[in-house]
Amino acid sequence: MKQAELIGKVVAAVRIRGSVNVRDDIAETMDRLNLKRVNNCTLIKVNNPYLGMLKKCINHIAYGEVDEETMGRLVSKFGLNVDPKAVVSGKIDMKGLSDAMPLRLQPPKHGFSGVRLHHNQGGSLGYLGKDVNELIKRMV
Repeated sequence: MKQAELIGKVVAAVRIRGSVNVRDDIAETMDRLNLKRVNNCTLIKVNNPYLGMLKKCINHIAYGEVDEETMGRLVSKFGLNVDPKAVVSGKIDMKGLSDAMPLRLQPPKHGFSGVRLHHNQGGSLGYLGKDVNELIKRMV
């Protein structure tokens, strides 16, 4: 799936890299995405401005589409009062979930595959597609 096809879908963004030596405009964008610390996760219903923000921070975050099973794990861990199926399908307004964001996750079991390389190079950064679910399952 191409990144332009993400519009209207629910995406999980996870901050992988820290805040040292980050340009000011990228740091501000990550603050607006509510990714203030390493291993923070936020759920976003993507539109054009959010897609641009995700592309701008691509060297510091991992993101992709969330499936129902992973959303169920996040809901049960953080005690969110939502139906995972309704969130993934986009039927629930994301403003109801904004109070719980960001979700603080643990570092992944067996570590990241690389914090300086993009997903297509064998690392953990950038657009992961459905592979972000495996990353989040290791972090919950």
